[in-house]
Amino acid sequence: MTDSVLAFADAQLDASVERLAALMRVPSVSTDPAYAAECRRAAEQLAAELAELGFAARVADTPGHPMVVAHHDGDGPHVLFYGHYDVQPVDPLNLWTRDPFDPWIDTRADGSKTIVGRGASDDKGQLRTFVEACRAWKETEGRLPCRVTILFEGEEESGSTSLEPFLHAHAEELKADFALICDTLMWDRDTPGITIGLRGMAAGQVTVRGPSRDLHSGLYGGAARNPIQLLAGILGEMKDADGRVTLDGFYDGVPDTDPTVLESWNKLGFDAGEFLGEIGLRVPAGEAGRTVLEQVWSRPTAEINGIWGGYTGEGFKTVIPAEAHAKVSFRLVGTQDPDQVWDAFQAHVRRRLPEDCTAEFESRGPGSFAISLASDSGPLVATQAALDAEWGKSALLGCGGSIPVVNSIRSILGMDSVMVGFALPDDNIHSPNEKYELKSFHKGIRSWVRILGALGETARARAEAVIA
Repeated sequence: MTDSVLAFADAQLDASVERLAALMRVPSVSTDPAYAAECRRAAEQLAAELAELGFAARVADTPGHPMVVAHHDGDGPHVLFYGHYDVQPVDPLNLWTRDPFDPWIDTRADGSKTIVGRGASDDKGQLRTFVEACRAWKETEGRLPCRVTILFEGEEESGSTSLEPFLHAHAEELKADFALICDTLMWDRDTPGITIGLRGMAAGQVTVRGPSRDLHSGLYGGAARNPIQLLAGILGEMKDADGRVTLDGFYDGVPDTDPTVLESWNKLGFDAGEFLGEIGLRVPAGEAGRTVLEQVWSRPTAEINGIWGGYTGEGFKTVIPAEAHAKVSFRLVGTQDPDQVWDAFQAHVRRRLPEDCTAEFESRGPGSFAISLASDSGPLVATQAALDAEWGKSALLGCGGSIPVVNSIRSILGMDSVMVGFALPDDNIHSPNEKYELKSFHKGIRSWVRILGALGETARARAEAVIA
């Protein structure tokens, strides 16, 4: 059955590329009010297409740009697919080879082809892989193997201001068994990735105050406390010689990495020397005894993101500053509590302050918990098997960053998300000459065909086992 669906997807590739190009021609730049009408046009275009495929689709207004919501009945599990139709601004325009909203196919020296234009990879090309997979199922089988709800957002590139209120207001309509998200990366051109974790975050600013005013270092040097030196020393004590964070209780809730996941990472052929060499470094700086992939994908961090105080202008001014400032952030894993971590940081600073100095803290909004998906979860196992069948291999990937919608879906809708993407690190996302590999687009469609089929088949097999 899946073979005929895949054959249709192959035969329709040129038409699929043109449908992607038609969407890319709509300059749906969400951050610029001048493009508000274009954002609506993109939403209406997608809703009309989904309606033609048999979805109950609509453009749903928000205080900002509209959402596209669509539903289709089917057997098997109920999945919520999320993507976004809005794009980043194109500046600087002079660095584009051609008009960024007039997409084109670029053929490289090795014969491979890319689709070039704003939104090619982020996220119009990615969301279209799923829509085209649904098209292939409907045109060949007259059905979808899963019950599918689609949510396309129009403000992802401008802060997703309307997203959480919309999820709260429409929670019953949007709840499903789990979510599918296509806005992430492959490991390389031949290895797709399943992102199984997103680290949480706690962050903010600290200000340490000492003398009542800036002081002449010739008059007060040695006798008066220097807040920059004080703060630098306190921050330096956040890690020990082995790279472990010293905040009290920091590692509460931090699990060891799943051996199955570690094994999959070890098969990737990752070169730590090359990874660090690309940025002019050689020696890993994280926790001793942990691989570089563990450090960036599954371990918590404590980072100083900026530090300043005193005179920093041109020339030289010999002052002892009255205060010093630093911005710090903590990437969290497992069940680490962002509020607890921020409190532990404040306690770390305050315990080390002399009695005549003070500290003030400003948290950068509410923190976020980490998100992880068990490597043996049913949807993930089915997805991995489908990707293995299409690509010959797949990778279980951790992630050092965060995707806000994943936290929103979990906290508001109570659902886990399976994150599968077909973008590459060199796709120039948010930059001039953004591109999407034609191979990624084609095999992305085929991958979603297989994933939908695998999810439906898994549910059918379980149902038969229960009856038996």
